[in-house]
Amino acid sequence: MKYLTITVPCYNSQDYLDRCVKSLLTGGRDVEILLIDDGSRDRTGAMADAYAEAYPDIVRVVHKENGGHGSGVNKGLELATGRYFKVVDSDDWLDPTSLGFLLEAIRRGGREEPDLYICNYVYDHLDQGRSTVMDYRNLFPADRVCGWQDLGHFRPSQYLIMHAQVFRTEVLRRSGVQLPEHTFYVDNIFANEPLPWVRTLRYLDLDLYHYYLGRSDQSVNEQVLMRRIDQQIYVTEYVSFCTDLEAVRRTSPKLERYLVRNISIMMAISDIHLLLIHTAEADEKRRQLWNGIRRRNPALYRRLRYASLCGWTNLPGPLGDWLTLNGYRLAKRVYQFQ
Repeated sequence: MKYLTITVPCYNSQDYLDRCVKSLLTGGRDVEILLIDDGSRDRTGAMADAYAEAYPDIVRVVHKENGGHGSGVNKGLELATGRYFKVVDSDDWLDPTSLGFLLEAIRRGGREEPDLYICNYVYDHLDQGRSTVMDYRNLFPADRVCGWQDLGHFRPSQYLIMHAQVFRTEVLRRSGVQLPEHTFYVDNIFANEPLPWVRTLRYLDLDLYHYYLGRSDQSVNEQVLMRRIDQQIYVTEYVSFCTDLEAVRRTSPKLERYLVRNISIMMAISDIHLLLIHTAEADEKRRQLWNGIRRRNPALYRRLRYASLCGWTNLPGPLGDWLTLNGYRLAKRVYQFQ
């Protein structure tokens, strides 16, 4: 068995696949690299095959019809043989030194093998020559197995995104997580739906994942997100109702508060981009989103509306809209997340 399976969903990735795969190969035979060619129409498939031929003990390739990022993650999880499972987008990469430390931690896990490793990630604006490290030093005791009861207080910029997570493969499979196909933003589902199955965590203060920002066609680009707002809304609703929050609260109240906080962030993103679209149809979608939450879970609605971040993105009237948009622009400048 491999220590770590790294799944790389690939679609028309020829311009940056080399950078990604070369960073992963530094893990050597302790890693299994699954390159999932999702119906690419460029040289991605041929490049992936060349890596599999050159490194047959490390790299496996799957060529499949296009199903979107979630489909690639699903296929990787289905085929994974590694003890732990990591998703790396094909335009991103891992720091080789940090990957080595992670693998050493997994090798030494023994009976204290955690369900989830958390590592730092780096926003890399390569075209602008700057980067921002997102760490979790205030949230978890470093390099020690702990539980949700040990969780600290999140800063506004902190949340447990897919790039920070290395799940035990068995935990992901027990959770039953299956990502929708042909849908963007499903990394939010992957990062949240399995968390109630996580009992133990270990934070490694390593700048492991490098998240490339700056491409005009990236899903997190503001204009792209506005065009795909229906998919953002769909994923927001999915994450809002995929977990029995009351059951989680009874066993892990700090985890339940985090899950609600994350729903609030996703609601805020949907709210803000619907405001940016600024059409009658967008205003109606915004009303329907909030009304759907109120109808299906009134208690969650009250918390979101009156006691969380997204309540401040749904202020009444033109002044409320102005405050929301200017607060968003300020946050974007401060945290450099696009």
